[in-house]
Amino acid sequence: MAGLGGNDSAGSAPRSLPDTAESVRIDAALRQFPDAGSAPAIVVTTRADGGVLSDADRAAAAAAVTRAATGAATSQTPAARTPEDKAAQISAQDGRAVIAQIPIPAELNGFPLVERIEQLRRDARDGLPAELTLEVTGGPAFAADIADSFSGANATLLAVTAIVVAALLILTYRSPVLWLLPLLIIGLADRVAIGVGGGLAGATGLTFDGSTSGITSVLVFGAGTNYALLLVSRYRDELHRESDHRLALRQAVRRAGPAIVASNLTVVAALLVLALATVPSTRSLGVLAAAGLLAAVVFVLAGLPPALALCGRKVFWPFVPRPDGTVLAEQGIWHTIATRVTARPVPVLLSATAALAVCAAGLLTVDVGLSQTEQFRLRAESVTGFDTLATYFPGGTADQTVVVARADAAEAVQARLSAQPGVVRAAQTGTTRTDNAPNDSAPPGTTPIELARWAVVLDAAPGSDRSAELIGDLRASLAAVPDAEALVGGGDARALDASSAAARDQRVVVPLILVVVCLILLVVLRAVPAALLLITVTVLSALAALGLGSWIGVHLAGFPALDTSVPLFAFLFLVALGVDYTIFLTTRALEETPAHGTTEGMVRAVSATGAVITSAGLVLAAVFAVLGVLPLITLTQLGIVVGIGIVLDTFVVRTLIIPALFRLVGPRIWWPSTPDAAAEPATAPR
Repeated sequence: MAGLGGNDSAGSAPRSLPDTAESVRIDAALRQFPDAGSAPAIVVTTRADGGVLSDADRAAAAAAVTRAATGAATSQTPAARTPEDKAAQISAQDGRAVIAQIPIPAELNGFPLVERIEQLRRDARDGLPAELTLEVTGGPAFAADIADSFSGANATLLAVTAIVVAALLILTYRSPVLWLLPLLIIGLADRVAIGVGGGLAGATGLTFDGSTSGITSVLVFGAGTNYALLLVSRYRDELHRESDHRLALRQAVRRAGPAIVASNLTVVAALLVLALATVPSTRSLGVLAAAGLLAAVVFVLAGLPPALALCGRKVFWPFVPRPDGTVLAEQGIWHTIATRVTARPVPVLLSATAALAVCAAGLLTVDVGLSQTEQFRLRAESVTGFDTLATYFPGGTADQTVVVARADAAEAVQARLSAQPGVVRAAQTGTTRTDNAPNDSAPPGTTPIELARWAVVLDAAPGSDRSAELIGDLRASLAAVPDAEALVGGGDARALDASSAAARDQRVVVPLILVVVCLILLVVLRAVPAALLLITVTVLSALAALGLGSWIGVHLAGFPALDTSVPLFAFLFLVALGVDYTIFLTTRALEETPAHGTTEGMVRAVSATGAVITSAGLVLAAVFAVLGVLPLITLTQLGIVVGIGIVLDTFVVRTLIIPALFRLVGPRIWWPSTPDAAAEPATAPR
């Protein structure tokens, strides 16, 4: 178990492939080969002036690789293959680059791998002529740069998040003291949540990687601050009615507590739906973030009221609320806005929904899917080396495709590979004997099976649409080879499988999230029309945020595409967190309706909750924006989309669309309940 606040896997990248994916199954087959204990780092050498390499340059490049490989061997790298002459190098056709491979222990990961790759780079460059440029790329180098980019990132995320929340709480409460209470309590909840997450990861086998930890902290701080804001806001309202601050606090907890619990359970239930996803990192995030939010609500409801009770009403100094009978639901800018919206609901509703539809259209202007080199904002050496390699060698050389099949079908497989359109080169690179067929269809312990392996170079750039198409064609072609049981893997195959898994999860998980959230709304509001209308508006708002956020990310921020995981995560957070504010608003409207009617009850609800929902929305949007301090483009995109969505929910959905809908539908919106005891205005909606 990770220690409290610790995360042993913080340097790991998210696992985006299910165990059933073909590119994962081939990895199991590849582990049967004698050299399975190592993975190749690729050293690419060019001249700084871009010229053709001379014999002396090639000799210097070979010596550099020898130094690095010798260092790898002394670091207990299994089967270290030291290139002893220039024949170990592969030269580009134009003579402007050479590449060589150095095996790295496959079991290395995280920060030990970072140290090994850094040492390899230092050894290779030690004594390298100044006119040569040497870069180390390949799978181990990518993994090392990923781990290195996460080094200290979560600590930075936590610090920036705490600063942002503190600043916004000070602005909201306008008190030099009050902001400390929720911040300390939520900070403690976050540390407990991370510790619980580490324990769950160890007990269940879930992946608690750097991005999962970061998103969980953001959710705990964001949602926890929202709960604190709602509770303190209701407490301040009650202090205007009660002289005894403890009685006012009990009233606040009694009235705000159910809405806080309902909103928390909504998000938790939606997150737990992610456990049905096929992508491991998605399942892990759902379970671990749900545990984090449960910790947040427990700490806020169990820890904040006693702290407020100890401090008394003076904690609001210098703006201490007095028992003066002030009713916030009958005054202020939010009351004015809600009154004007309900006076002309038709034009307000049409213009607001049209604006959301225009934002949603932004989804049609962006591509979906980031390649391996596009996942990170930093330009690490593994990325620049990958680009250099792709410049001088056939596209697939930078990330070769791997094929494993039964050796007794090797001749047919070789013939099919050689004739396959898009294959530049296919070379058999080894055989092994194993008790398992490559697709694990045969039971172990039967007649031993001989497997053969091929390295295949495609004529498409890694991560491109054409490479995905070629992988699909190659798999279909090899599947037709009798008794070959061929598997196709490699970087492009992993990207294709990740995209397919993400698409499947969106088809399955998104509808389930909507069903769960709708059921919770039905239970909380006991009103069918209200629940259906509110979930519809929330979905439209989420699509608008996805469209506008992805358009900004691609066309303004310069991201190459929208990552495949962003739509699902963003939709989840926008629907679940958006319904948070809906529950805050509509439960207050349900409370006001018996005495004031549906329309006036909604006006009073907007007036009473407008300030706190706005504050909560701005806090949550700012906290999600802080995800941009992490190195993954995916998390930056998620922060942009969710931040925009929360702002739309706060200022468009909750302020304009929902009051207009309640005015248009009238008391029937509460069917089958009948809380509306007051007459509705006689004037027709305009």
